[in-house]
Amino acid sequence: MPLWSRAQQQDFRSRVRGCLLGGAIGDALGAGIEFEQLEQIRTDHGETGVTGYVPAYGRRGAVTDDTQMSLFTVDGLIRAHIGRDSGAWHPPSDVHRAYLRWYATQQDWGPDERRKDLGWLGREEWLYERRAPGNACLSGLAGTADGPLPTLDDPRNPTSKGCGTVMRAAPFGLLTAWDPALVFQLAVECSVLTHGHPTGYLSAGAFAVIVHAVARGGTLEEGVHLALALLSERPGHEETTAALRAALDAVRAGVPSAERVEELGEGWTAEESLAIGLYCALVAEDVRSGLLLAVNHSGDSDSTGSICGNLLGALHGETALPPELLAELEGRGTILELADDLVLELLHGPALHGTDGWNTRYPTGG
Repeated sequence: MPLWSRAQQQDFRSRVRGCLLGGAIGDALGAGIEFEQLEQIRTDHGETGVTGYVPAYGRRGAVTDDTQMSLFTVDGLIRAHIGRDSGAWHPPSDVHRAYLRWYATQQDWGPDERRKDLGWLGREEWLYERRAPGNACLSGLAGTADGPLPTLDDPRNPTSKGCGTVMRAAPFGLLTAWDPALVFQLAVECSVLTHGHPTGYLSAGAFAVIVHAVARGGTLEEGVHLALALLSERPGHEETTAALRAALDAVRAGVPSAERVEELGEGWTAEESLAIGLYCALVAEDVRSGLLLAVNHSGDSDSTGSICGNLLGALHGETALPPELLAELEGRGTILELADDLVLELLHGPALHGTDGWNTRYPTGG
């Protein structure tokens, strides 16, 4: 990591916080209407649909598996970065172990205190709730703790291209010191841990590259064109490429609306969720309007809201997020703490490695 000025470090911290918090806000906005059709949403909430949080999972501002898995992605990336000191540098393995820790939260009543590998995130009791996790994420991780790591040549669920592979991929884009092609590859290699269809893992790679571009201070459009260039080199890119181009075309098609969003799909598949989240970010006048457009449609509202929120948060930083939505967001403190730990690790890792506190927070080697 090159030496950054204080202003650059503060900007990076704001973008990391914005990305993770923005994704969680979008996730929570869509959580209460995830399985509803647009007509029903308008019947229940008015012609403009939801304008804020509606109760889900017994509270307002509740997040889903989208945010849960994104947090564990960050946890895995921090541990991978620490592991470089020992020469154990294989980030997909660290992310896989992090996803297995998330998988345990979906099976257990609470943290198993006998496990030494949980770290602080794995001991957050509020994460031990099922929030409609994707079948491919669960089946992809089941029984893989002691087996060979799934790879691009031998992926899990080779026919699956569900959006569960995209909605957790934003943190890869926060590795701003990395080359975009390496960010793309890492997102792909971590996607095939659960989703093996080319459209699924290439959509995750494309999303990570777009986040990467804006986290570096670029525009969404620059990120999309870079993603398209990287996609063109990959077999099976056609559906993902078409989805990104459809999102760009929709921007030029006229006034944003829920109906225009629905022309891009419902968001249950990887490429549709990416297209919807991207379109809503591209046309957003501000973060709030973009997020509301991203969730008020028939389909996977929490995932499209999460993707849009990741993009807008990375683009504008945390201070652009709606304060009234931040105030009620479930797990806000945890998300902020993890975001700041990622920044600390990426900017100052060597000064932290080997300290008892950091080793306790992020134990490595297991």
